[in-house]
Amino acid sequence: MARIANEVVARIKSEVSLLRLVEGQGYEITRQGKDYVIRCPFHEEDTPSLIISPKSNLFHCFGCEAAGSVFDWVMQTQNISFRHAVEILQQSNPSLAAQPVPAKHTVKPKLDALPLNQDDQALLHQVADYYHETLLQNPEALAYLEKRGLHDLASPEFSRHLIAS
Repeated sequence: MARIANEVVARIKSEVSLLRLVEGQGYEITRQGKDYVIRCPFHEEDTPSLIISPKSNLFHCFGCEAAGSVFDWVMQTQNISFRHAVEILQQSNPSLAAQPVPAKHTVKPKLDALPLNQDDQALLHQVADYYHETLLQNPEALAYLEKRGLHDLASPEFSRHLIAS
């Protein structure tokens, strides 16, 4: 699964208001100075102890120590993964709709269909060649390999050697 770009995470953090998100979920919000307070949904309490700071767009509960950003709020209130929280937050704000991967990173499969009677090893070689070609088209991946001193990993012989062993 593809990694979520830092730019997407930063944009969601800056553009999705935690206060509006919490308010939209039906919590009773009370202003307390420059911040807001609610009853913490993560533990039982009689007196509100969860502070939401619009300036930093963060929350913190002084009762149970739950804290975080809009991502943490969605993950904890809905018991979901970070990736799922990102998807929900993107859907909640149309301007944050998932951005398509830039064309230079888009890989179109070039595999020819193999007849079912061909040997599995031939199929494995074709798959290795496909991923090797994909690697060679990605300057960031090549720079990473170079930085790590892994020059041989960019050669097709290395991929075939791995398959043979």
